[in-house]
Amino acid sequence: MDGVSANRVGDCVLGVEKSVTGKRWVSPGSGPDIERLARALSQRHELTDLVGRVLAGRGVGLDDASTFLNPALRSSLPDPSQLQDMNTGALRLAEAIEAGAKVGVFADYDVDGATSAALLTRFIHSLGGSVSVHVPDRMTEGYGPNTAALRSLAAKGCDLVVTLDCGVLAHTVLEEAAADGIDVIVVDHHMAEPRLPTAVAVINPNRLDEDGSLSHLAAVGVTFLVLVAVSRTLRERGFFADRKEPSLLQWLDLVALGTVCDVVPLHGLNRAYVAQGLKVMARRGNTGLAALSDVAGIDAAPDAYHLGFVLGPRVNAGGRVGDSGIGARLLATDDAEEARALAAALDRCNGDRKEIEATVAQQAIADIERRYGTSDVLPPVLVTAGEGWHPGVIGIVAGRLKERFGLPACVIAMEGEDGKGSGRSVRGVDLGAAVIAAHQAGVLRRGGGHAMAAGFTVARERLSDFESFLVDRLSAPSVDSGLAPSLMVDSALAPGAASRGLVDELTRVGPFGAGNAEPRFALTAAKIVKADIVGTDHVRCVFSGQDGARVKGIAFRARETALGDALLGGRGHIYHVTGHLRPDDWQGRAGVQLFVDDMAAAG
Repeated sequence: MDGVSANRVGDCVLGVEKSVTGKRWVSPGSGPDIERLARALSQRHELTDLVGRVLAGRGVGLDDASTFLNPALRSSLPDPSQLQDMNTGALRLAEAIEAGAKVGVFADYDVDGATSAALLTRFIHSLGGSVSVHVPDRMTEGYGPNTAALRSLAAKGCDLVVTLDCGVLAHTVLEEAAADGIDVIVVDHHMAEPRLPTAVAVINPNRLDEDGSLSHLAAVGVTFLVLVAVSRTLRERGFFADRKEPSLLQWLDLVALGTVCDVVPLHGLNRAYVAQGLKVMARRGNTGLAALSDVAGIDAAPDAYHLGFVLGPRVNAGGRVGDSGIGARLLATDDAEEARALAAALDRCNGDRKEIEATVAQQAIADIERRYGTSDVLPPVLVTAGEGWHPGVIGIVAGRLKERFGLPACVIAMEGEDGKGSGRSVRGVDLGAAVIAAHQAGVLRRGGGHAMAAGFTVARERLSDFESFLVDRLSAPSVDSGLAPSLMVDSALAPGAASRGLVDELTRVGPFGAGNAEPRFALTAAKIVKADIVGTDHVRCVFSGQDGARVKGIAFRARETALGDALLGGRGHIYHVTGHLRPDDWQGRAGVQLFVDDMAAAG
């Protein structure tokens, strides 16, 4: 096995029932059947045994492996017309383009909204059309369409407005828009209610009358299908008889960015979107993305990690703590000077966001620890609220709590009589449906979302009612708070097996993200040779195997955590250490390092 050790001891990986962070290490699959499948996959597709085991543990069968390893848009792209209202919406948008009418775009302020807006803007501009984009201010306008913004777009000459990544629950606002004579096409992916808003078309794979086959798409993925349908409609109407039809594939970099950052499952069409979009992004054809990559210091071909943790946070930063529209403008511009200025502005906003986020995260963690102490028994969902917390960072903080405690988490910024909240969920727990149910039950002023994320507004006097509602609804065996949170470990290996060749081959299993997590490995019996603090709160370390082979590691945001304390205090001691193996190309070296996320005593 070349340094690969058995995955399981007893009922968990390496016998770890409770790690230093309180987690139980579990395997995605084991047993004779998995081992046989792993060997068959390795032989048929010329993979190492370890990569074959990773695939087998993820349920990739022999008949599925070729498509999984080589995701292609040609074989994955569905007929857009299978979505309800698609043909109606495509025709209305095509007619506007033919008439040279200005199209209004109302887009959400996150990465999914920004990429959707840039995608539609670039498409219409490529056909000689005109677009006016409005991205709402998170603080003053909040989420979703509002009457003032739609009337402002109409005043600019837009009698057609397309809402992107929002709108499916905006019943009152869209009724008012219809009364004002504004046609609206809703392009969304959030969970819908039985009653749909008043609109020319509501294109959403999460409508209750859809078959669910495309429910995993982000809004930008739905927007791409809209453009496929509009292009086909224009082609059928002879629009391209005397002009060149644009290739939609050139904009897959935007689709990839929005898909990864919205944390939707990377399987099926999403997997093809990201795999092909990364190839497009590597060509640096998008002026704004190239400028953002430069300011972020990306000097290699981007992968899903860069999208989710380097580029995405910067695009999001404007909507969180700055100008909400900067991200969409950056991704749509072809002006290199403007792109550099916008990228620099987003980078500054991202720095501000990090400082604000750190403060709110500390207070949120302190609140949870104060309420539950050191108890191993936590509720099925964590709800925390604070005065003066910045609404722009509560979603990120909810994600931090989810990672730390292994449970769905909702973070609420209280101001006056209301609180703005954001939630992040774990696999198998549909938080969006729970929030929508709370809204329908009258517990929330407003609320929506999808399985992994949700947003809502709650009145101060209903805060405890909301928490009780979520606890009751999510008290299920799949969220059994009586069990220690688990950490999925794909395989165990000796430190000497953590090679650059392994890291390079693992890229065949990518792109990684929700639904196809980056493989996590446990380095067995690794001695901590060095551990110190780098930056403000990261712990840098070096591990050594029994044969003397060394592996560099880093634990992000670990200072003053159980993991950080164990690393800093464990010099000379031997542990099993888990994390993700990443390339280390600093100063031209072709090495690897472990992004550490947990550890446990060895033996």
